[in-house]
Amino acid sequence: MCRNLLLLLLLRPHHSTETALVRVSNDLLLASEKGLLSILVLLDLSAAFDTIDHGILLHRLEQDIGIRGSALQWFKSYLSDRYQFVNVNGHSSQCTRVNYGVPQGSVLGPILFTLYMLPLGNIIRKHSINFHCYADDTQLYLSMKPDQNDQIEKLNACISDIKTWMTINYLLLIPEKTEVIILGPKNLRDALSAQIVSLDGISIAPNSTVRNLGVLLDQDLSFKAHISQACRTAFFHLRNIAKIRNILPKSDAEKLIHAFVTSRLDYCNSLLAACPKSSLRSLQLVQNAAARLLAGTSRRDHITPVLVSLHWLPVDSRIKFKILLLTYKALHGMAPSYIKDLIVPYQPIRTLRSQNAGNQEMSP
Repeated sequence: MCRNLLLLLLLRPHHSTETALVRVSNDLLLASEKGLLSILVLLDLSAAFDTIDHGILLHRLEQDIGIRGSALQWFKSYLSDRYQFVNVNGHSSQCTRVNYGVPQGSVLGPILFTLYMLPLGNIIRKHSINFHCYADDTQLYLSMKPDQNDQIEKLNACISDIKTWMTINYLLLIPEKTEVIILGPKNLRDALSAQIVSLDGISIAPNSTVRNLGVLLDQDLSFKAHISQACRTAFFHLRNIAKIRNILPKSDAEKLIHAFVTSRLDYCNSLLAACPKSSLRSLQLVQNAAARLLAGTSRRDHITPVLVSLHWLPVDSRIKFKILLLTYKALHGMAPSYIKDLIVPYQPIRTLRSQNAGNQEMSP
């Protein structure tokens, strides 16, 4: 039992920043469609991985997870007797014992941090607040009607309890870097913004966007700011690649473009599924420029044959492909349960010949 539970916690397959953002943004969009306001709180911890108390972590592994005996001693050995030093120009400082933190750059680092943070979920659930944790990023979100002031008090109490728990566990929440944004219909969110200035000392974001797991979220969830930022960064790298394109083999140039440009076009692109084509046009211009740079064609040449020759799907098709891929994974046990829960088999109100076709629909 202990071994199975540990493997389940350690592996956590199929989880990613994209699946986390898909679930959170889906919940926020559904709430907005119902005319509800949503408050999203993005908690920011100071040097979270470096402040983990080894004694508390080992106690948590033993009492909460059920790891005992030689397995617990293995973790104790893994964490103890570690030293660090600084080396500058061949000269090293004295070694200092590391009494706090989990080793970074290893698979176990974020896993042990996740296990250390396990009690936080129970604290948030006690207040009936929606949340999603990914490594040291914690998202709290609450949807409500405009006149439900008691919900704001509930969120205040939750944040206060989180601060208390973090203090006890040698973690520090930074109010200055923790961001809060109000989402929903514009007239309603403007009215709520005028009522509340802060949440338990955390100021409401004065700007209209926040960065969440590498994606810029705006109050309308239009992702216009994210698309604009991605295009600016991608064009910056394209200009740099263009300077050395003539001395690069095509294969090496393509690797650079995929590493610095295509990766930005594809990152969490499933969130853009509902965006209009006018918003996606700027992303398509980036891809067109990258394809022409790689293929060495003129701007006057039609782009479709170039994309076909490179076997590149256009931006809107890449987004549809990602959605279909996530759906396939959810249906075949290769996606987190919080994604699978969003998809339910389609049940027609009357008998149809297509009732066994395996059609799906998104849960409301």
